[in-house]
Amino acid sequence: MRNVCVIGAGSSGIAACQVLADRGIAYDCFELGSQVGGNWRYLNDNGQSSAYRSLHINTSRQIMEYAGFPMADDCPVYPGHAHIARYFDAFVEHFGLRPSIRFRTEVVRVVPDGDRWTVTSRHRDTGALETGVYDAVLVANGHHWKPRWPEPEIPGVAGFAGTRIHSHHYRSPEPFADRRVLVLGIGNSACDIAVEVSRVSRQTFLAMRRGAHILPKYLFGRPTDHLTHSWLARMPLAVQDRGLHLLLRLSRGRLADYGLPEPEHRVLAAHPTISDDLLSRLGHGDITVKPVPRRIDATQVAFDDGSVEDIDTIICCTGYDIAFPFLDDEVIDVSGNDPGLYHRVVSPDRPGLYFIGLVQPLGAIMPLAQAQSHWVADLLQGRCALPGRDGMLAEIRAHRARTARRYVASPRHTIQVDARAYLRELARERARSAVRRGRGRRFTLPTGRSSTAS
Repeated sequence: MRNVCVIGAGSSGIAACQVLADRGIAYDCFELGSQVGGNWRYLNDNGQSSAYRSLHINTSRQIMEYAGFPMADDCPVYPGHAHIARYFDAFVEHFGLRPSIRFRTEVVRVVPDGDRWTVTSRHRDTGALETGVYDAVLVANGHHWKPRWPEPEIPGVAGFAGTRIHSHHYRSPEPFADRRVLVLGIGNSACDIAVEVSRVSRQTFLAMRRGAHILPKYLFGRPTDHLTHSWLARMPLAVQDRGLHLLLRLSRGRLADYGLPEPEHRVLAAHPTISDDLLSRLGHGDITVKPVPRRIDATQVAFDDGSVEDIDTIICCTGYDIAFPFLDDEVIDVSGNDPGLYHRVVSPDRPGLYFIGLVQPLGAIMPLAQAQSHWVADLLQGRCALPGRDGMLAEIRAHRARTARRYVASPRHTIQVDARAYLRELARERARSAVRRGRGRRFTLPTGRSSTAS
């Protein structure tokens, strides 16, 4: 019998596996598909990947790579999904993780079982069910697989007679040739898809509820996210924000000059929208900007500015809902897309339940998942101790208050973190929790039993 169950072998799951293996902690990893990589595996047979054919990362490879396992020097600065999938394969092979991953296996139920956890899995090909009991469960199933649809917000959208898809199911622009396409959203997927579709469609409209700051992938010849290691990143947040705003004005000009609404929020108050192509397509007239739709009927869309357009296809780039279908609602409450986790990892009410990669970073998620996994490994090995439940809930409340002050209020920002600041936060917590352990405070072992440190 293994000690730890890891759910998912995407970018966060394999990071957890690598750390557990390095620490000598026995584990089983369950993966829905037949390969590692999760969302970055194009046409992944797990049926949940949202990768489209032209997908490239929005963070440079130096920022996203795992600690101790750099990407090859000949890899592009902004790799595509194929490069990243090969990198994940190489990571798994290098650390010998593949034998511990049960592919084509779906976790269907995870329930508390006294001090432990009972995990039921089903093989997708044979249908065979298997049950195991674990001391801890690390959930790494991702949060970009359950599409959020706009039905509650736009009257009539459910009665649209044309083609309507979510960006989760978009793969390539060819099916939209010679069609009048409406793309809903102003996030990264919305911009990528609108740019691609505009090259083949009869007309492409891009509608959004609010403006967004459009960042290029390069600023003055350097990858934009390298600013996170510059002098600017060491300044107070207000100085960072103002500095980046000025750099964008110098390099890009005013968004209003491209027909986009000027954002009402600060640059660093929302998850960044990164695109080198959107502004040029707008400048060429290949994409028409619209405000949020007021109403949609069978063939037409009425917008808030009073205009009405005939539309054949709607592509909803409206984000994702966080969900854990294998966990009952009483185990974890994800209402409002806010699971309420101590330092975004630990369930304060369910000892032994941890979440890896359940963050939306200003930066890349892979190094964060590694750092989270190291902290969890410390807890599993008794090197660290958690505070009491009241202490954990106080931290969660403080985080929610900080998030509300900094970010635009929306479901996509409930799990938002600044990557560099979050890494420092985890490092401080590991140090504090080691002190708790060393002072002889009572702590919870991986099995849930209480003990006293010597």
